[in-house]
Amino acid sequence: MADKGQPAEDSFDLEQLKQLIRLMEKHDLTEVKLKGGDQKWVLRRGPQFAAGGAMPLGLPPMVHAPMSAVPSSAPASTGPAEPAAGTADAGLIEITSPTVGTFYGAPQPGDPPFVSVGDRVTPEKVVCIVEAMKVFNQIPAEVSGTVRQILVQDGDAVEFGQALFRVKPD
Repeated sequence: MADKGQPAEDSFDLEQLKQLIRLMEKHDLTEVKLKGGDQKWVLRRGPQFAAGGAMPLGLPPMVHAPMSAVPSSAPASTGPAEPAAGTADAGLIEITSPTVGTFYGAPQPGDPPFVSVGDRVTPEKVVCIVEAMKVFNQIPAEVSGTVRQILVQDGDAVEFGQALFRVKPD
């Protein structure tokens, strides 16, 4: 006899999938794999999947080392010029945004910031969150050192590769 719209016991119905999506949002999950009988489902969420983009998952933040002060016979870079750096900026490493989004310096509004100027960080230390399409990406320092500058404020829109912090490495 026909199943009259009832899902087979080994498949997923729409309501179950909606529940899973809500759980993914609640627990900030980016991927869930499901198996049910012959069916296999992969649910993904985040900016890289919103419009079928090809951005790889889990890109680590880019950490830029300062350029060497050793003279070179190579021509100067044709890229955008950096602002003139004073002696205070010499030797600092930038922690940059791995994605376009909104910068948050604290876990929740009203909470103390992840880091402040003068704080010591380790590579695993979360220094901020960048929200992209309701996905909150925790950004680790990926360098050991002392935070010397915070270059953005809570709620600022940030671009891919934009410097967020400057750290004096150990």
